[in-house]
Amino acid sequence: MFRNSGTFSLSPGREASDRPSSPGVKRAIDQVRVLVVDDQPEFVRAVRRVLSAKGYLVEVASDGAMAASRIAEVEEMFDVVVTDVAMPGIDGIELMRRVQTRDPAVPVVLITGSPQVATAIKAVEHGAFHYLVKPVSLATLENAISQAAEARLQQQMAMVLLNSQPPPSQVSNIDLADSFTRALHSLWLAFQPIVHAGSNHPFGYEVLLRSDEPSLPDPSRVLDAAEQLGRLPDIGRFVRTRAAAVLRSRPPSVCLFVNVHTEDLLDPLLLQEESPLTRVADRVVLEITERASIERVDNLQERVAQLREFGYRIALDDMGAGYANLNTLALLEPEIVKLDMSLVRGLHLNKTKQKLVRSIIQLCRDMDMLVVGEGVESVEEQDALVSLGCDLLQGFLFSTPERTLPRSDAPPQSDD
Repeated sequence: MFRNSGTFSLSPGREASDRPSSPGVKRAIDQVRVLVVDDQPEFVRAVRRVLSAKGYLVEVASDGAMAASRIAEVEEMFDVVVTDVAMPGIDGIELMRRVQTRDPAVPVVLITGSPQVATAIKAVEHGAFHYLVKPVSLATLENAISQAAEARLQQQMAMVLLNSQPPPSQVSNIDLADSFTRALHSLWLAFQPIVHAGSNHPFGYEVLLRSDEPSLPDPSRVLDAAEQLGRLPDIGRFVRTRAAAVLRSRPPSVCLFVNVHTEDLLDPLLLQEESPLTRVADRVVLEITERASIERVDNLQERVAQLREFGYRIALDDMGAGYANLNTLALLEPEIVKLDMSLVRGLHLNKTKQKLVRSIIQLCRDMDMLVVGEGVESVEEQDALVSLGCDLLQGFLFSTPERTLPRSDAPPQSDD
């Protein structure tokens, strides 16, 4: 069952004046096709009634097998699929796999009455658009389906534009989409310690993205592909869900640094109290970089303030890299600032770098901010940072990124 929390209002499209002239896109906006799969008749009836009244074309199925059969036989794929997770025979996760086999771009909203970490991880790994827990409010379900429909429409409009390009470009984008889908299923996390300067005792661990997909072998290429395909939120949700699952299995003293892209700051799931990472927010530092322009984020300070209310701390990455600047520092007021490795590399040999780092550290100290020296590879760089007053250190000198987050608070072993 789901709670009645007000009017169930869904918006199937844009205003008429905003619609593209393409017939294909106009059909998608005016007649969004939604498949609702659940074995609770009252839930199916309510959702079908509301969506139909708003102009959506709704089909329903009472179990996974019926839904899978319908997905296999329809000539034109559904725009959004809403499905319960726990169903006999073909469950929601398997149904999502079959949806993706037919069309990997179709957003799937999963709903469960028995939330489990393993299921949540599978949902994110296989690209679920939303993962909702029963009893789900009408407002929450409304928001999820509306966002899914809008994402589908944007994808269809992108395909219309793609189809107007020369065939080689089409083939290239299709290949990239296939590679990205494979990469999304092969993603995993690595962890690199951030240690206290002097003692080398762990302060926390940065979460680093890794891929086993040969065509997208490094994180930057995965992120570039995600940005090109408009799927950066998929990456952010995967990292946050997996990081939360790992963190819950570690002692309360363990803290994680999780990178946040501009698209993550725009993702409504990041600001939901019931999201997996928010539940352990007091043990998480959200690491924001200005490489992805924060100017795109409306009401940035309000969003950051809400994140702090949940318990998150904020770190500003890449300080001194030519991206992060004093204006961003004043705007975010982070608890932690990370020096870019370009400042750290050869610091002991460069007087100009030493003066710049000393100034940054003094400024941050005056503002009660901790400073991390990133990319430390030699004892000489370490000693220079410590002498300049750096609080925390990170780099290969202390540990390479590891696939498993240590269960002990013991200092990492140097390779020396």
